Amino acid sequence: MTGTGEPPRPAEPHRPAPGQAASRRQAAVRPLPIAVDTMGGDNAPEEIIAGAVEAVREHDVRLVLVGQAPRIRRELELYGIAGKIPIVHADEALDMGEGALASWRKPRSSIAIACHLIKQGRASALVSAGSTAGVVATSRLRLKGQQGVMRPAIAVALPTRPRPTILLDAGATADVKPEGLVQFAALGTAYAQILLGLDRPSVGLLTIGAEPGKGNKQTKRAHELLAGGSHGIEFAGNVEGHDLLTGRVDVIVADGFTGNIALKTMEGTIRTAFAEVRDAMTSTPAARMGALLQRRRLQDLRDRLDPDTYGGGVLLGLNGTVVIAHGASRARAITSACELAHRLATGRIVERIREQVALTRTSRFGRWTHGDRDGSEKPADRPPEEHADGAAEGAQLAVEARSSGTRASGTRTSGTGTSGAGPAGDTVPDRQEPPATP
Repeated sequence: MTGTGEPPRPAEPHRPAPGQAASRRQAAVRPLPIAVDTMGGDNAPEEIIAGAVEAVREHDVRLVLVGQAPRIRRELELYGIAGKIPIVHADEALDMGEGALASWRKPRSSIAIACHLIKQGRASALVSAGSTAGVVATSRLRLKGQQGVMRPAIAVALPTRPRPTILLDAGATADVKPEGLVQFAALGTAYAQILLGLDRPSVGLLTIGAEPGKGNKQTKRAHELLAGGSHGIEFAGNVEGHDLLTGRVDVIVADGFTGNIALKTMEGTIRTAFAEVRDAMTSTPAARMGALLQRRRLQDLRDRLDPDTYGGGVLLGLNGTVVIAHGASRARAITSACELAHRLATGRIVERIREQVALTRTSRFGRWTHGDRDGSEKPADRPPEEHADGAAEGAQLAVEARSSGTRASGTRTSGTGTSGAGPAGDTVPDRQEPPATP
């Protein structure tokens, strides 16, 4: 009661600030479906669809299956869920032996259609077990690079303890400048923040020695930039090849040529070592008894070292999320890849990368973060960059297509690096690459 005898006024309802309300609505909204390329991989479409069905049933991941609709429906009928998972028909599919040029030869491939769904806002990510060269080239052509990102990178999770270590680039860009390695560190930082749940993951530069002066001109300059810049990256110094599985840092950065060799060397070593251990534990009755007693521990080790557990590599730096599973993936690997794509879409990886790359735009880095988009480097003065698995061939075709007047009729969107679709779903490359040196 107040002093005037008036009844007390009812309490005002709590109203969150506009920013808080928006963030709550954003957190409550589920991400868009994941587009699954059912025609890519050695075991497509049977194993791909089986893994997708498992992701829907056991993990409640929203999917849209892209590929030859009649074959997809027949497979879904075997699982009794026909009509419950959306299907988008694609006339063509990239063969496993095809490279980057296939992205231009087959504009209606399942990978191209899946990328188009992302551009249209009908899907949040792409999962494919198809040819790495074809997936990378098609994704770069259709989705375009994010503004400020010089080159994309493939990030993979290494089976370290107590948590995985992120390695990038694993093969998307073979040749990269020192400034590009700094951007790879920014991409890896954003990825580790979502995958590992770390606010400031530590970053190491893969080279031939732990000392700052070790390495070639590229890594020495990248070390200077990472150590001396104010860019929001927790740089922990150089790391060597024997540090790949020690968990010394959370993110390991390398160019695509070095990273791909390191990754495949490590995979082959693990495979050989595991085979030797298996042979030793089955060589005698006593050894088999010991293996039986350690069965659970050995199974845990096998699961931790199994690449199918991690879902595959993630192509970072594009206007969309692309998860590339192994070409020989079976259902379990595809399920893991769908889970990974869903997790990254929920964590808004594209926006996180945009924010992290923006932190590198200081006065020291301002020129090169926009170098490929604002004309600060002339194409004639810039050496051609060849990408792993033949991705540069697709860029060369982009130049030829532009010069011959075969540009799609889409309209470029200012500031986003994206463009509309042409009559056959084609898109326009976001920048002209220099022609290859004869």
